[in-house]
Parts: sequence; structure tokens; C-alpha cells
Amino acid sequence: MALITSTAAYIAVIFLLAGAVKGVVGLGLPTVAMGLLSLRMPPPEAAALLLLPSFITNVWQLAEGPHLGGLVRRLWPTLFAIFVSTLVSAGAIASAKSAVASAALGGALLLYAGAGLLHFHVNVSLQAERWAGPLVGSVTGFVTGVTGTFVVPVTPYLAGLRLARDELVQALGLSFTVSTVALGLGLFLQDAVKLQTVSNSAIAVVPALLGMIAGARIRRHVSPERFRRWFFVGLGLLAVHLIHAAL
Repeated sequence: MALITSTAAYIAVIFLLAGAVKGVVGLGLPTVAMGLLSLRMPPPEAAALLLLPSFITNVWQLAEGPHLGGLVRRLWPTLFAIFVSTLVSAGAIASAKSAVASAALGGALLLYAGAGLLHFHVNVSLQAERWAGPLVGSVTGFVTGVTGTFVVPVTPYLAGLRLARDELVQALGLSFTVSTVALGLGLFLQDAVKLQTVSNSAIAVVPALLGMIAGARIRRHVSPERFRRWFFVGLGLLAVHLIHAAL
């Protein structure tokens, strides 16, 4: 059955907004989309719906820049751990009750928002990177499999590697792409990805890309720091609402 018009409009607005956030700050599309979609549908359905928009926008992000080969060689232990851990744990979001999945998603979003507002930052040495990378990747994959979001804890970890700005943006795109592929495969193996959902996910790519283009233009006129602060405040309020509604 095709999406009801009001639901289709709701989804289009969400992905337009989520794409705009990604266009301004370089991340946030799956985080914003999962949080807002979960207000209206079960988290497993929301996770399946964001697969194609997330994949295409993140491939776009990782393709912009000359550092891809070097980043893959440096980050492959983290990326491999993300892929395996996500694949193994994807059954959690597919089988969990909506209330449990929503509460878990709210907890992950609240943690991410709090870290952003408090400017939480770590410095990862080359020695620590050898063991921290696989550990962070494993935890990120587990969080992805349970909540459908893949920003914690890999985002602060990558920021702590002291990469150049362009390298960091490309590294985030690479990490999120691996997470999206692993989550999509995991949900497919759990029979949680329906043909209609794939069709709707493909349609959602258009507003997501339009939002990214608009966000890139907004970035030239808005203070990124001020935008990030209000982004994290809004994300925190959304997280609290998800947790409260699940209790």
C-alpha cells in the first residue's frame, strides 16, 4: 500500500530538515531522521526507511576529498568492527518492542546531545588508536544495531584523532556509510526490510539531497557553532520526549 499523503509529507519534511542539518554541520541526517520518524512509526521501520538517503548522502560526503585511500588504511580496524558488530546486533532493533527501542534510541540521542553541548573531546594517541579503534567500532556497531543511529561513540573518537577538517568530514562519511550498509544487511537478514519500505526509502532520497544542498548554502551565512548548539538542544529535547513516551 502506498504511503498515506500526510505520512508522505511528514517523511519528506523530516528528510529535508535532516539533509539541511547534514549540509550545515556535516552529520546528523540519520540521527535527526531516526528521532523524528520514531515519533510516528516503530524504530525498525524508521531505520529501514533511512537506509537509502543515509547511504547516498554519506557516499557523497566521503567521495568529496583526496584522503579516502589513506583513511581506509588507517581506520579499517574500526570500520571492520563497526560492520561486524552492527550485523550481529541488528536483530535487536528488528525484534525489540517499540517502547524498548524508542527508549534506547532516546538514550543514545540524549548521550550524543549532552556530549555536544558540553564540548566533550578526547585526544587519541597513535598507541591508543591500535586498541581503541576496534573497541569504539564494536560499541558503535552495538548502538547502531539497538537504536538505528551510528554517531556514538565513533564521532567523538574520530574527532580525537586530530584529523584535518576535510579528513574528518570524509572519515565521518566513511564510517556512516559502513554503518548504513551493515544495518541494511542486518535488517534484511532479519526480514525487517519490506519492498514498500525500500520504495519509500528511495523516494526520501530526493528531499534529503535537496536539504543537503540548502544546508550547504545556509552554512555560508550562519555561525556553525551557534547552529550546532541549537541542534544539540533540539536533539536533547527530542530524546527526552522519546524516553518519556516509552515509559
